[in-house]
Amino acid sequence: MRLKRPASITLRLTLLFSLASTVVLLLLGYLIGGAVEQHFVEQDMAVLSGKLDLTRHALEKVRSENDLISIPQQLDDSLVGHQGLALVVVAPDGQKLFATSGAEFPQALLDKPVLADSLRPVFWKTAGNIPFRGLAALANTGIKGAPPAIIAVATDISHHEHFMSSFRITLWSFVVLAALLTGFLGWVAVRRGLYPLQAMRRKAEGITAQKLDDRLDVESVPVELVDLAETLNAMLSRLEDSFRRLSDFSSDLAHELRTPVSNLLTQTQVSLSRPRTPEDYRDVLVSNVEEFERLSRMIADMLFIAKADEGQIVPSREKMDLERVAEDLIDFYRLIADEKGVSLSSSGDAQMIGDPLMIRRAISNLLSNAIRHTQSGEYVSIAIEPADTGRVKIIVTNSGETIPAAHLPRLFDRFYRVDPSRHWQGTHSGLGLAIVKSIVEAHGGEVSIISTAGKTSFIMEIPRGD
Repeated sequence: MRLKRPASITLRLTLLFSLASTVVLLLLGYLIGGAVEQHFVEQDMAVLSGKLDLTRHALEKVRSENDLISIPQQLDDSLVGHQGLALVVVAPDGQKLFATSGAEFPQALLDKPVLADSLRPVFWKTAGNIPFRGLAALANTGIKGAPPAIIAVATDISHHEHFMSSFRITLWSFVVLAALLTGFLGWVAVRRGLYPLQAMRRKAEGITAQKLDDRLDVESVPVELVDLAETLNAMLSRLEDSFRRLSDFSSDLAHELRTPVSNLLTQTQVSLSRPRTPEDYRDVLVSNVEEFERLSRMIADMLFIAKADEGQIVPSREKMDLERVAEDLIDFYRLIADEKGVSLSSSGDAQMIGDPLMIRRAISNLLSNAIRHTQSGEYVSIAIEPADTGRVKIIVTNSGETIPAAHLPRLFDRFYRVDPSRHWQGTHSGLGLAIVKSIVEAHGGEVSIISTAGKTSFIMEIPRGD
């Protein structure tokens, strides 16, 4: 089943920007619409309150029933020039003292008039679907003991409604267009904002196996992308180093395997070139066996190092006496050392927890390497010293020629030899020191070299594990 690809960053950022701007515009439109609507309400209330006060003032001047006769004319005169304004005055006995022609007030408004200090406008539509906003209030007359009359005043708000309808259409059209425009501008801004990523992509596309030394320009990218650029550069550095090591390893491996394979092939071809005695064939097979053993050891060493590189070497945890291990190895190599005229010695003692076979192999490789590079009359020693921070040092030292400082950092590389001739040397595969480094690192330790004044020391510093 093919998984759906996530939406692009450009699309997601554009949608988020559009959504945010649309919400802001909608809120702004709602506030503006509400403010305009409230303005019209306040405007209408000012007119209605003014007419209400005028009518109330006229009623307060009424002192008798006869005075009520002149009220309609006074009120009619006060409405001159006020188109759309309706007024009705209801006497305490329910008789209409005055009513604007065609005025239609809801009965509920006349039945429940309110006090002047708590006036609230009421909205309704007439039978002709004309919208009105109005209010009603009680008004006292000058007639002593007479109950208050009811005044209701209203104004036609058709033009307000029409304006608000057009205003809303314009406002929301603007909101929609503004949302679309801000979405487009957001897309443009996001595209330009992500341009450094496109530049980084184009730069990365140009990096090949032959150009692993290229790096992203950290100085030219925005601050937000500096960490990403530095991380990619660090990754490229690791890839370059790994590729170089792999290339060197492949080259060295081909070179190292070429000699024994060539020896086997040549010796076999010579043996088959003419008939020979069974003894001659036996000698050839014995020689071939030696070459095959060398190849087998080299392959086993390479597999060990490959597993170590992948973190697949997990040392066992057993307590061991390093002094005893050193003495056993010196006894093992004493015959070879005596044949070369090299003296062997060990000193110091320490206990540690680790893999006995691996530690023994590491010390053995260093001891074998030291004996091989020590001339007759010289010495090789093993020193065991407890170190600070819960570690132990195992130092294998041999006297002889000082190794040039330029070679020291690469001595633990696979197949690396100080001698540039790189010839096949007996049982030596060129992987012994690389295996030492792998074993020490698998135990969480470090290995180093010091070569000065005719003395070379290989130092393994490993946690004691207690």
